[in-house]
Amino acid sequence: MVRAALYRLEEGLIALILAAMTVLTFTQVVLRYVFNTGFLWALEADFYLFSWLVMIGISYCVRVRAHIGVDALVKMFPLPAQRWIGIVAVSIALLYAGLMLFGAWNYIDRMMIIDVEAEDIPVKRWILSICLPIGFALLIFRLLEMAWRIVTGQSGGYELADEAAEALKDAGGDERPDATTVSR
Repeated sequence: MVRAALYRLEEGLIALILAAMTVLTFTQVVLRYVFNTGFLWALEADFYLFSWLVMIGISYCVRVRAHIGVDALVKMFPLPAQRWIGIVAVSIALLYAGLMLFGAWNYIDRMMIIDVEAEDIPVKRWILSICLPIGFALLIFRLLEMAWRIVTGQSGGYELADEAAEALKDAGGDERPDATTVSR
């Protein structure tokens, strides 16, 4: 129940950010090309909104298994080997995310010490950039969830989007396409 609510919150936040970026960019284009004016802060606001979208989206895509990967060789191994390869892959991803979290934390700490505002938005830069440690912490959480699924046997390895299998299902007239299937 709580997990479903958090998932909906995450999806709603992604949709809200994307909608805000779209409205802001559309408004800016109309103001610029029709009225020869515009908002000074619009480009920077879109930059920070996009940063939040990417950082939340990284962990979201791990959750819904939407990251693209090349696993043709891995699928040739027996299931126990696939699981070990998955553990190694998750471990490497966790190491990367941990290093990035450490760097993001240091960056935010320095921004707090420097105490500067964004160029065109009257908000402290560290507040606008807090998406970095939040996003990498979410990624670590999702990778740990994936590792748990592999260790407990709920998953056969590092979970990636399988575009080829989805295309074959779609071509075969699958009645129940998944969320990543594009209808034509």
